[in-house]
Amino acid sequence: MTNPIQASSDPFADSSRAPHRSSAPGQPHNSGEVMMRNDSDPLDVLVIGAGQAGLAMGQQLAGRPVRYLLVDGAPEIGHSWRSRWDSLRLFSPAEYDGLPGMPFPAPAGAHPGKDDVADYLRSFAERVELPIRRSTPVNRLHRTDGLFVASVPDGVLRARKVVVATGPFQKPFVPALSADCAVPQLHSADYRNPRQVAGDASVLVVGAANSGLQIAAELAATHRVVVAAGSRPPQLPQRILGRDLFRWLDGVGFFTLPAGGRIGRRLRRRGDLVIGTRTRDLHGAGVEFRPRLTGFAGTGAHFADGSAASIDAVVWATGYRSDYHWLQVPGVVTGGVVRHRAGVTDVPGLSFLGLPWQTSRGSALLGFVGRDAARLAEHIAPDRPTSRVQPAGGATPVGRAGRPAPAGRRKATGVGPTGALAAAAADGGRPALRGQVARDSG
Repeated sequence: MTNPIQASSDPFADSSRAPHRSSAPGQPHNSGEVMMRNDSDPLDVLVIGAGQAGLAMGQQLAGRPVRYLLVDGAPEIGHSWRSRWDSLRLFSPAEYDGLPGMPFPAPAGAHPGKDDVADYLRSFAERVELPIRRSTPVNRLHRTDGLFVASVPDGVLRARKVVVATGPFQKPFVPALSADCAVPQLHSADYRNPRQVAGDASVLVVGAANSGLQIAAELAATHRVVVAAGSRPPQLPQRILGRDLFRWLDGVGFFTLPAGGRIGRRLRRRGDLVIGTRTRDLHGAGVEFRPRLTGFAGTGAHFADGSAASIDAVVWATGYRSDYHWLQVPGVVTGGVVRHRAGVTDVPGLSFLGLPWQTSRGSALLGFVGRDAARLAEHIAPDRPTSRVQPAGGATPVGRAGRPAPAGRRKATGVGPTGALAAAAADGGRPALRGQVARDSG
């Protein structure tokens, strides 16, 4: 059988098209190399990860008298965003997508694409002049003699304090039954566009959360599509009564709902919900829906209700899992879950940033992570911000503290459309919330 996954559209090829320019204009400082070679003094703060959370943390540290450095395994800032599928757009409008001190450069109400976000993050790092060492994955982090030691490909970095800002989902998850699949398959992390799949192919999309339904909708224009879903999260339209969903929710303080509050705990139990893609619309586009996938037999997929479908390719929209195998500090991660209070662990000097529900509903979202970064910076570097930066190992970044993220908004209570929306979301009714689409759980 001809492979319906097109070789010319290799998903891994797309991920590496952007050139790696370690010192080219338009890229943030790659100053860690200087520090590695010439400086034996430990850093005050090492930030692991230079995505949205790491950049927000760097912006907060930039105006404080500390020696700090950001490291990231990717070859460029914004790489994880740029590597997603071509048509991906944020659910949040541009006015909710900026980091502290730098609004997102798009009209209010516009929904930025994934490349727009990648460009914005790179511009943010340039503007703040953050010391960032790219293509530097941390292979091991351990603690010895009161210092953290990070093993990187060309040596070690030592620091008094560490902020882990790698994001909550690092490893694509594919169920074990994929081993029995006889047709070409890929995870949504590697999906780019329908051209990867031959036009006459029947595609099984496994998972009916945000990524799964968006990919199914895109494929349905040119392919026969079957969606397998063990559960179907509640769905919300992007706009309600002529206003963007995020404006309604922001108006009642939904994004600042505390993680430990009653509503927050109920929302966490229910998980993420689907925004903007409706099952009924997909039915109208010819997409078939089946219950949970139970196995494969040749080119046939079998489902929990006993039905079967002939397929030519599979897209696994089954989400991501955390991967902290490199974090060899006892007592921090249990069963893949970080043990923390507002990002602060029981290990002195070790903190996290950008975790879902770290302090509130917005903790992992692009436009809200700056709030937690400001709080964490006060904890790990409580000295008052200064106009000068103490650079790490010869680097000369000039910090711009910028303005803090907006203060907490009103509690999600009351009546009317906003109050009803927040209450229904907590109760698992039709109204619910989903953050940036890259934070997908299946």
